[in-house]
Amino acid sequence: MKIQDKEFGEVIVRKSPLVRGVRFSVSTSGRLAMSVPTYTTEFLAKRFLNSNRKVIREKLPIKDPGEQRARDYQKKLLMKKAREYLPYRLDYYAKLYGYSYDKCRLTHANTRWGSCSSRRTISLNIGLMKVPEVLRDYVIIHELAHLNHMDHSKEFWAEVGKHDRNYKNHEKKLKMFSPGI
Repeated sequence: MKIQDKEFGEVIVRKSPLVRGVRFSVSTSGRLAMSVPTYTTEFLAKRFLNSNRKVIREKLPIKDPGEQRARDYQKKLLMKKAREYLPYRLDYYAKLYGYSYDKCRLTHANTRWGSCSSRRTISLNIGLMKVPEVLRDYVIIHELAHLNHMDHSKEFWAEVGKHDRNYKNHEKKLKMFSPGI
């Protein structure tokens, strides 16, 4: 459930059977988030919000609603660019180096550029669209190598090095960027 608030903008309300009281936090987008028991109505959620405004203002670093909208717009643009580019680039390298994966997923995680699951699903962060192409390619090669080695063993790095001789430098440069949006 989402509540529109004049002061805090869009407030995310998460209902859970495990929650006994009301907890406030800040989501990754900078929005105010409330965790409430499953039975909580929208009316009660708004009431909790209104009665805790002062505490929320003083203790939580909530982004301005304008910044929230700007981030949403940026995310939307990056997702569009990523859809047009990343799956095709992944497919290109998979065919070039003889890898086979089942699915490509696009994410917007705050802490990782990509991942590879044991179900042969490769996830790529849309934030890759903000980094130079050579670093995008490094991440794709890195994740493809995980199809054969689900760890960061010597064999894994040898496989990455086979396809990207400059991978250590690329890894170092990638750390200068943040995957979050």
